[in-house]
Amino acid sequence: MSLKHADSIKLSDQGEFQRILDRLDKASPALMPDQVDYLHYLQAWQAAYRGDYLTSDAMIGELLEKSPSAAVLFRTKVLKVNTLAERSRYEEAFQLESQLLAQLPEITDPDARGQALVIAAYLYAGAGQYDLAFEYADQVFKESPGPYSCKAEHARLAALYKSGKLEGIDEQFRKGVEICTEAKDSLYSNGIRFYMASLALQRGHADEAVSLLESNYASVTRSNYQVLISEFDALLAEAHMSTGQLAKAKRFALRVVEQSKHNEYAESLSIAYRVLYLIEKQQGHLDEALAYHEQYMLANKGYLNAVNARALAYQTVQQQLAAKKLQIDTLSKRNEILQLQQALDRKAAETSRLYIVLLLGGLAFIAFWAYRVKRSQLRFMRQARRDGLTDIFNRQHFVNEAEQQLQYCRKSGREACLVLIDLDHFKAVNDTYGHAVGDRVLKRAVDACQAHLRSTDIFGRLGGEEFGIVLPDCTLEQVLGRTERIRLAIAEVVRGDATEEICVSASFGVATTKHSGHDLRQLLIHADDALYRAKREGRNRVSVSDGRSKPQLAAVAATVDGLH
Repeated sequence: MSLKHADSIKLSDQGEFQRILDRLDKASPALMPDQVDYLHYLQAWQAAYRGDYLTSDAMIGELLEKSPSAAVLFRTKVLKVNTLAERSRYEEAFQLESQLLAQLPEITDPDARGQALVIAAYLYAGAGQYDLAFEYADQVFKESPGPYSCKAEHARLAALYKSGKLEGIDEQFRKGVEICTEAKDSLYSNGIRFYMASLALQRGHADEAVSLLESNYASVTRSNYQVLISEFDALLAEAHMSTGQLAKAKRFALRVVEQSKHNEYAESLSIAYRVLYLIEKQQGHLDEALAYHEQYMLANKGYLNAVNARALAYQTVQQQLAAKKLQIDTLSKRNEILQLQQALDRKAAETSRLYIVLLLGGLAFIAFWAYRVKRSQLRFMRQARRDGLTDIFNRQHFVNEAEQQLQYCRKSGREACLVLIDLDHFKAVNDTYGHAVGDRVLKRAVDACQAHLRSTDIFGRLGGEEFGIVLPDCTLEQVLGRTERIRLAIAEVVRGDATEEICVSASFGVATTKHSGHDLRQLLIHADDALYRAKREGRNRVSVSDGRSKPQLAAVAATVDGLH
């Protein structure tokens, strides 16, 4: 009874949960073997919850090797999937999760089934497989509407938010909080509130986000769940910066940095470094801004790598399962062929040849299917490098390609330029006409840029309405002419199916290897400074960096002014 009670309160009352475990551990010589295994499972869960994976891995391994209890073994495997995913070991997590889902029909313990389905919902949502996440969350509601309804609702709402299906989501958030409050599950209630605050900040309601986060901050801190604490801190830093409370924003961002020792490339760390970079830059502390910008780039690249790794791991495991099935089917067909060949002496030659032709056709079909699987793998690898909306390079692949091209230019003694582009007042387009129109404007702006690029130029979306272009073997004078043509082309972009035209303009920041060297990080910093100056001077213009590290850049050359 104490073990079941401890299991039921492990998230809602960590203090009492730990006291029960300590008491039962002292009394373990009097427990039955299956109770001891159950106790060890809960102790492994507690170690993982606190981030002590060394201890949890050891206890999980011992249970998987020695426990005779099918229910404990299954729940231990579910726990292992969770710890693997938390440490970005996604391929192992998806492989084990596939085994658990295949084993699920044999499991009758409702708690074990509920845990497996909830973990599946989170895991597939993290890989961008939102339909699967919804399916497993709905299955939890059908099978275990009581104990796991809060966790399943949190997983479902997280998938809705991440997939961008926001219609009616405010009411669903409210109901989700009610479900978790009724279940006395403050951890997942606050997890839903985090998404509510994120959406409020996304809509430009920073004060609303701050109020929601601060009113529940003490509850989150008491949970001792470091991931959620860091998420709250990062969002508070971003919200306070939006309201001009820079001191508060900096304090919360520094908390995230301090807490990030065991989660170096979390999204919250990327947000925190970006906030610190923008604050120091706004206050004119260029040296500190430069240091934080470098940390932001590293953290953001790591976070994007983790996002892509989840999606790639899911596809890899699916392809492995398909390949394994193909191997089994191929062996089966070969066995049938051998049996037919042995029967040739007993059957008419014409009938035997017909059977062999049919089986060879089956093998040809399997070979064709294997070819299709391989082609789908190649297509997925291409998709992992492309921005889903504009089909140009995403940030991660742009950085990789740009670094390689710059190294080539450096070794061959060639000049190159970097251009940063930011669409002016793009948020107003989204707010006025909606995200669907905003997406079409982005696509048309990209088309306008591509019309003036060479096949050797590297073009990528760095995030939101910001783009980057690396132009190798190109002088500053050549780049200025092409950049001005791109600026004019973007200014002509309109929403073609609307009665009222939407005027779009862009600001440009240009840096050249002649002044900034061939290091991509330095080029990005100088181009970003030039872009910031173009914004400050009125937007819809081109600004050039002269390669100085100080905030005061030289005036743009007369040639550039003439282009305006």
